[in-house]
Amino acid sequence: MIVLISGAAGRIGAAIAQNVILNGDKVILADLNGSGLERVTDGLPEESFVSVIADACLPDDVERCIAAGVDKFGRIDAAIHSAYPQSAGWGTRFEDIQKKHLDEDLSSHLGGAILFSQRVLEFFKAQGHGNLIHLSSIMGVMAPKFENYAGLKMTSPIEYTAIKAALIAMTKYLSKYYRGNNIRVNCISPGGILDQQPIDFVERYRSCCNEKGMLDPMDLVGTALYLLSEQSRYVTGQNIIVDDGWSL
Repeated sequence: MIVLISGAAGRIGAAIAQNVILNGDKVILADLNGSGLERVTDGLPEESFVSVIADACLPDDVERCIAAGVDKFGRIDAAIHSAYPQSAGWGTRFEDIQKKHLDEDLSSHLGGAILFSQRVLEFFKAQGHGNLIHLSSIMGVMAPKFENYAGLKMTSPIEYTAIKAALIAMTKYLSKYYRGNNIRVNCISPGGILDQQPIDFVERYRSCCNEKGMLDPMDLVGTALYLLSEQSRYVTGQNIIVDDGWSL
């Protein structure tokens, strides 16, 4: 299997990419962070990957990634869009949002996902098969539990909820739009990923879950590999939640 992964230098993208290779498959790694791509691929066999420094929100860069994959491997069977662009105003409280930052986030994060999908799915259609996976979030499924943020210098941005909810709707739309083309489109909605959050937040978040609380990127790998595999051949238009029970 040949898999294109955007945001491959990020924590989730990197974990999935490395485990796709460990599973015996090959990857096209796309990210703006060239040094990050080098860290991800350090020690991996060169025949198992190709790295492309690219902005997966830009159609021409997506085309370059597709071309690089086809040039090295002859085809691309699947794509995972895990790019996570953020403006300088990302994470601002609702009351303090500025239009310029909101425009940038909606354009790059959501608009970029739409344009990435456009180029990848048209390639899959011409090829005769394909499998696209987006990464949403539990914040696209439910409202934040604002009590977890009380008194802390952090919040769950409203634009994050809007974007991630839209990705779930987009997944369903595209799954039906490309029916009859041997193409699947699905979505994974992770719970919170541990990343140096304040201990008070981590403990409050854990109290809303069943066992672990905040997740590690590796906790998403099994779901990604399932959606990439033939075992999920007839799973399409679905949003799979991986959150240790936070949303229950």
